[in-house]
Amino acid sequence: MSGLHGMLDKKVIGKIENEMKEYFGTKHVFLVSSGKAALALILNGLQGISKKRKVIIPAYTCYSVPSAVAMAGLEIVPCDMLPETLDYDFLALEKLADNEALCILSTHLFGIPSDVRRIREIGRKRGIHVVEDAAQAMGAVHGRGKPGTHGDVSFFSLGRGKNITCGSGGIIVTSSDEISRSIDEHYMKLKKEPPGEYVKAIVESILMKIFLNPYLYWFPDGLPFLKIGETRFHDTFPSYRLSGFKAGLLDRWRDRLEANNKFRLEIGKYYIGHLDLDKRTPIYSDDVPYLRFPFYMHHGIEKDDICKRYKWLGVSPMYPDSINNISEIKDRFKETSYGNAEWIAKSLVTLPTHVFTGEHDKARICEAVMDCLRDDG
Repeated sequence: MSGLHGMLDKKVIGKIENEMKEYFGTKHVFLVSSGKAALALILNGLQGISKKRKVIIPAYTCYSVPSAVAMAGLEIVPCDMLPETLDYDFLALEKLADNEALCILSTHLFGIPSDVRRIREIGRKRGIHVVEDAAQAMGAVHGRGKPGTHGDVSFFSLGRGKNITCGSGGIIVTSSDEISRSIDEHYMKLKKEPPGEYVKAIVESILMKIFLNPYLYWFPDGLPFLKIGETRFHDTFPSYRLSGFKAGLLDRWRDRLEANNKFRLEIGKYYIGHLDLDKRTPIYSDDVPYLRFPFYMHHGIEKDDICKRYKWLGVSPMYPDSINNISEIKDRFKETSYGNAEWIAKSLVTLPTHVFTGEHDKARICEAVMDCLRDDG
């Protein structure tokens, strides 16, 4: 009913925008059809301010990120990372942050806070914008502040499996009048979502609620149109304004976001405590509401094995490879190695943290992981 209300009441989108301005303490908000559409729109806006062409991104991240860079017609510049932080190798970043860099993405992967302050210091030296990729960290609150409030401009995702969802969608926030004006020039040219997207959103929302049950994870493999857990590179994709229907689905979004993140926070603490993980490792913290909970297997065979054996419990890899090895664009990076990012791609396994993960599921997951970690050791 809330989606139907959003379709009929044209004030709903403005209401959501105002709520988000208040929540994030920002002056400007744009609502669009996806997280990657949000990033592409940001990049188009930044091109109206600067003629620079390079976009520095983590060498291990969602394929939607390089997709958006390509869609904006800009140069993809991966930067290697540190496995212990899942953040940039800052020595490498210093070298890449040259006078041709338009912006640096600060990415809160799995909700783990990126060191935005340090990235801003690097960017400030050469007039490089900082774009905060908080797609996986909406509503998180921890020692470094609220993700999405530190960059020159930031974006969130409302896609399936995110901290809060309306099926698909993206949010842009900024307090820069200059950036907002430039983004708005492109935003005003976006069309409304076609009716077919409404139907798709309804069907996908229903199916996702069903298949998030851990004991039904196996079934969506037979329904490829859902694209659950899929990450692909696309240099073109549709971009629309967020529909009234999806805005309606965001009714009471703050309450739901807080409840979801509270659960993710608690299940993260459970995994840390029961998997005997070193809390001194920066990716592990009691104040992070992990979108998915990461840990490393040290040999590819064991990683593949645990993901196959326990897929039905929601144990899965994340992104299939580092950015430089994406088949459609790997020829661009022949002369460069990203050893840490490649190791992360081969070793990282993630565990579910969503609200459908029950007590029995958590225990089974931890038992399975501990068995594999013992074999791995």
